[in-house]
Amino acid sequence: MNRRDSTSEPVNATTERRELKHLEPVHLSTGASAPISAQSDVLTPEERRSLPHRLASLIRTNALLLSILACAAIFLLLLREVTRTETIKIDAWAYSLIVERLRAPWLTPIMSAFSALASPIILAVLLLVIAAFAPGRRPGWCCTINLGLVALLNLGLKSIVQRPRPIGFRIAEASGFSFPSGHSMVAMAFFGLIVWLVWHYGKDQKRRVLLTAAFAIIIVMIGVSRIYLGVHYASDVLAGFMAALIWLAVYTRLAVPLFLRPRS
Repeated sequence: MNRRDSTSEPVNATTERRELKHLEPVHLSTGASAPISAQSDVLTPEERRSLPHRLASLIRTNALLLSILACAAIFLLLLREVTRTETIKIDAWAYSLIVERLRAPWLTPIMSAFSALASPIILAVLLLVIAAFAPGRRPGWCCTINLGLVALLNLGLKSIVQRPRPIGFRIAEASGFSFPSGHSMVAMAFFGLIVWLVWHYGKDQKRRVLLTAAFAIIIVMIGVSRIYLGVHYASDVLAGFMAALIWLAVYTRLAVPLFLRPRS
């Protein structure tokens, strides 16, 4: 029995040494491959320099989608806040700035005039002008359907949210619910579509810039006038702008080409 035990020890030792020799190359090759894998994950100087350009190209490619997401996020944030409390910080800030500090007898007629630019009568006259003089196959129908659908969308949103209008500092008559502002939403959708048409069909760069700036001022002033007259909160106006921008992004992509494509 002792002989068998003594002879088995060298055999076991020899076997272990063979196993270790067999395992050593595997261990070395694994350790050597780690630096190569780490180096492959590091960007080259050329790739680092091209990153800003690639990022800018990605943003330009997806600009429409990013704009829709940003407007939707702002709208949903405002919606969440107004359903929790009667007024939010932006409403108090706008009331202090626009109503308490800016309201004056000489300014009230001017603000009323800006507000009237989004009234049904003025918009109907503008639709007739567009139908008569704007280029394209059916620009009048394009703007009319845009205006009608965005007005229905506004009424639907108001009926869902059912936010009461401001009370206590109105200097103009208004009915219905407050969120989002109908004047602001209609102004952005209607005049925003005109801006799109100007950039799509206009050839004079200076004229396009001037008209865009003029319509942008009109849109902003219509929204400010609704706060000034005390018929809307600032959050109503901002939400109306955001909802209209989302609508315009969809309408100009899907519907406008059907109206303005040339006759075959």
